Amino acid sequence: MKITDVRIRQIASSGKMKAVVSITVDGDFVVHDIKVIEGEKGLFIAMPSKKTADGEYRDIAHPINQETRAMLEDVILKKYRESLEADSEAAPQ
Repeated sequence: MKITDVRIRQIASSGKMKAVVSITVDGDFVVHDIKVIEGEKGLFIAMPSKKTADGEYRDIAHPINQETRAMLEDVILKKYRESLEADSEAAPQ
């Protein structure tokens, strides 16, 4: 599995949710609404989820194993950081 595209659709400067991301897998499959969140131990990703009838949140799509989750997180957070750097370089000083 190869992540062939990462699109940062929204970046927030305040609050815990820092960005909303879409990824494309192998040029054939897209997953929208992955969130970049600032937690107590740093940035992490949260997969798209929906609220169930009992008020719990349940992931709609998610990696099956830790290795795949780590790979997704590495690719997404790298692109997020690159987007932040590009935005700061483009900002008037």
